[in-house]
Amino acid sequence: MKKSFRVKKEKEFQMVFQSGSSKANRQFVVYTLPKPGQLHFRVGISVGKKVGNAVVRNAVKRKIRQALLELKPELKAEIDFIVIARPPAAKMSTEEVKKSLIHVLKLAHVLEKTM
Repeated sequence: MKKSFRVKKEKEFQMVFQSGSSKANRQFVVYTLPKPGQLHFRVGISVGKKVGNAVVRNAVKRKIRQALLELKPELKAEIDFIVIARPPAAKMSTEEVKKSLIHVLKLAHVLEKTM
């Protein structure tokens, strides 16, 4: 994912947390913040220490990034969102991560209903 598609700064993360809304399932929490006029979506990924050690956390982040890359055409443009992984995400395959993300992104109205 290109840098322009990422929420990187602490200030930007806090803006999404404080001003946005959240939806969750057992594996992920998604915070969303509409940004009218933005050319494309921006995403932040957070995987805490409760999920596992550094190797496990990085693997979960890779799976999330891969799923989002595959879902890129269906994601709404004018939105910033943060994906937070919960501990059950550590035991999931890439396909399971994608399926779970589709579910929670539809709940959060980030994903178009075309799928």
